[in-house]
Amino acid sequence: MKVILNKDLATLGEEGDVRDVARGYFRNYLFPRGIAVPYNDKTVKIFEARKDEIAARKAEKRKDAASLKEKLEALSLVLTMPAGANGKLYGAVTSQTIAEELAKQGFQFERKRIELPGNSFKSVGKYKITLRLYEGAVAELPLTVDAQAAETKAHAPATDKRRRRRDERRVEEVASEAQPEQAAASKPAPEEQNGQA
Repeated sequence: MKVILNKDLATLGEEGDVRDVARGYFRNYLFPRGIAVPYNDKTVKIFEARKDEIAARKAEKRKDAASLKEKLEALSLVLTMPAGANGKLYGAVTSQTIAEELAKQGFQFERKRIELPGNSFKSVGKYKITLRLYEGAVAELPLTVDAQAAETKAHAPATDKRRRRRDERRVEEVASEAQPEQAAASKPAPEEQNGQA
């Protein structure tokens, strides 16, 4: 089914573009959200009348993308992540991690527009990431992943834990055995009771 986009949609195109889409996709998603309208004589006339306005908006977006590209390429991202002694990260640097770091710097990016070679980085080092801007404009950004000294917790070996539990149980057993003896020792013997009477 032929449609005209009423709004920009990253997966389909920009406002004013004519696309072929599945009828259900149009009926259930694009049309109810006002993203696209059916391609017919009436809608073509409406978009022809708005042609200059749409072109001006696209030119403005291109200009914004060019200035954003300059700002991004001047930026250098440094991430500090927990890593082992061999440089392997305990997690991974993904497009979501980059999007969050860019947000801290004041740049809002959808993670779909961030491309990482291999989809993620799993070790420390220097990398290049690609940010897709408007139309074909892309910005390449250097990324350095540094190792954060991992906090090492002194874990007792399993045998020490077992030994500690066994010792605690023995203390409890000795204490429970001692309680009846202490109770018996604190009671006077029957002959002592008779002698006192």
